[in-house]
Amino acid sequence: MRHATGLDLYTRAAREASARVIGAYSTSFGLASRLLPRDVRVRIADVYALVRVADEIVDGPATEAGIRAGDKRALLDELERETLTALERGFSANLVVHAFAVTARETGIAPELIRPFFASMRTDADGATVFDQDAYRRYVHGSAEVVGSMCLRVFATERPGMTIDEELEEGARRLGAAFQKVNFLRDLRDDVDRLGRVYLPDVDPARFTEQDKERFVREIEADLAVARRAIVRLPPGSRRATAAAAALFGRLNDELRRTPAAEVRRRRISVPAGVKLGVLARAAAGRVPA
Repeated sequence: MRHATGLDLYTRAAREASARVIGAYSTSFGLASRLLPRDVRVRIADVYALVRVADEIVDGPATEAGIRAGDKRALLDELERETLTALERGFSANLVVHAFAVTARETGIAPELIRPFFASMRTDADGATVFDQDAYRRYVHGSAEVVGSMCLRVFATERPGMTIDEELEEGARRLGAAFQKVNFLRDLRDDVDRLGRVYLPDVDPARFTEQDKERFVREIEADLAVARRAIVRLPPGSRRATAAAAALFGRLNDELRRTPAAEVRRRRISVPAGVKLGVLARAAAGRVPA
């Protein structure tokens, strides 16, 4: 067996670094990704790792390190430039960026998907934010819908020659949006109380009502319904993993609906580990409907 050398070795090391990121940070998404074929799983980890690093610049670690809002924007600008440059060159000294760029070049992830993502991250870097409907839509597009489109391009590599049409594109965007909106509800307390962000438009977080909650639960259901019609058209391995992820977030949405609004405002809602494993086991056996 030939040992990797040179650029091949560097890329392998970069991808191992990205795999460690998804392993350290992800739960539901990371578990579902284990159902993917190996080459697809590796590339999904490359996408996830870059997204996670950008997210960590605006939340948590960067703040704990004393990085101020303006400096966070500068870090994001630098990361975006590095990413776009690596996309052109096929190389970066940053291992996570290098792995992403290799996957982007292999799958057709273009700058048109990368730039909106960083634009949304810069919105977070600015600190306390209250979103209206237009800002909400722009943020969801950049932070989630384009990531869904990136993942779709990775899934398409499982079936060489696969055409990505509008139904698949819309399904990928809506699945990304559903995941993000579930997290908006789950993280309501932390976003509002710690970060000063009100992502949900037309909501007073001091008086989060059942009507508020139900409005977004229904929005998530609509997104998942569109996504599921596209998921059935994915190649087998990607279909199983994506259906499992959709099912896990569907369970979360059901749990949010059952939980009183005051409780959603007070604590982070989750699905028990046993339920997650059950969904994954059924998905591995091909018994999770898209």
